[in-house]
Amino acid sequence: MIKKVTASICRILPAAILLIGLIFSVCACSKRTDVADGDSYIVCLNADRTGLVKVSYDIPSGDTGEAAGAVLDELKTPSMEIEYTQAIPDDVEVQSCELSGSIFYVDFNSQYLSLDRIEEKLVRAAVVQSLVRIEGINAVAFTVDGEPLKDEDGNVIGLMNGDDFVENTVSSPSSYQTDTLVLYFANESGDALVKQTVDVRHSSNVSKEKLIVEKMVQGPAGSGAFPTINPQTNLLGVSSKDGICYVNFDDTFLTGTYDVLPEITIYSLVNSLVDGTDAEMVQITINGETSAVYMGAVDLSRPLPEDMNWVAVEDEE
Repeated sequence: MIKKVTASICRILPAAILLIGLIFSVCACSKRTDVADGDSYIVCLNADRTGLVKVSYDIPSGDTGEAAGAVLDELKTPSMEIEYTQAIPDDVEVQSCELSGSIFYVDFNSQYLSLDRIEEKLVRAAVVQSLVRIEGINAVAFTVDGEPLKDEDGNVIGLMNGDDFVENTVSSPSSYQTDTLVLYFANESGDALVKQTVDVRHSSNVSKEKLIVEKMVQGPAGSGAFPTINPQTNLLGVSSKDGICYVNFDDTFLTGTYDVLPEITIYSLVNSLVDGTDAEMVQITINGETSAVYMGAVDLSRPLPEDMNWVAVEDEE
């Protein structure tokens, strides 16, 4: 009897080993970090929290706010695999979140401010890149205990989009490149736009959209062109999605300091961005809100296409 049992075991054992091997093989092939092109995913941190990792996740369809809440829950859920860790640490809590238009606001508890500089940037990148993958969310803003998140210099970070983050935050050193920008400023009488072409050297980590807006706020170089935007304006964020460039200023933007038509200020910015980037329209927001009317003349509640009718005839090609 013992010999028969032993013989049976010997016949079954190879098959069992093969089955176990297949199970482990299937498990190994179905890691959540195996994300192929076109797969739905969120972004988490790697095992030692020094970089970003794409993690397979089916983003819920339907209500945008509910989908965002589900994604935040998933970003907080501890990993069952060694290849990645949850994006939001255990002691950091999402206190509230709200969708306003296409901007999603997330409020964290004070523990968020305890994150070291590198980890905070990675957490921020992971959360933003995950949320903007949801249909209906074009930008994300962080607050901590209801106060806007600020950078190391005390500046409000404002609206964020996936374009604001380098793909590999830790291992991609900053490099510099040269670009030629076509910018539109005011003519001397302030009733038309003139075109100015400038060469700029800038960090490759700065998006072209942000670079253009910063140059517009700084004003023109040389003669023949005049500034249009209040130089005290604070740029809170720039992001792009689905052909729309979102530019978020503080309310200083609404105070015109130059003798130019309101339309000249707005279309100096809009035309510069549409001409110089892939954007087809520009949405200007004030502290994240789209309810402003610039100088009582230009409605900022919707994205604006370029309007070359404001360009002086002699500057048109």
